[in-house]
Amino acid sequence: EVQLVESGGGVVQPGGSLRLSCAASGFTRDGYAIGWFRQSAGKEREGVSCISRSDGATYYAGSVKGRFTISRDNAKNTVYLQMNGLKPEDTAVYYCAARRGIATMSPPLYDYWGQGTQVTVSS
Repeated sequence: EVQLVESGGGVVQPGGSLRLSCAASGFTRDGYAIGWFRQSAGKEREGVSCISRSDGATYYAGSVKGRFTISRDNAKNTVYLQMNGLKPEDTAVYYCAARRGIATMSPPLYDYWGQGTQVTVSS
């Protein structure tokens, strides 16, 4: 059974940085693509970034491109989301998710989800 555990959320001032971690267990040998998503109050869950298993290709939402960086350490089964230049509109619960096949920014296509970690950007 695949399990995902996020950590690293917190409260930060605008312009600050946080690094989220997604620790995964239970992967089969084929591995999974990993995505980061976020959901704020009253809004639908949206894709932030994702990374493929096979070639490490990465994808970003336009709103975070240039500020966020996704990376993975396959030896540790951990995916990171480095978030720099945080803005109040980045405030949300951040989730990581896993799926077989190619990386995608579409939440319904993911099979497994973590419990989420809160990120609050406020002065």
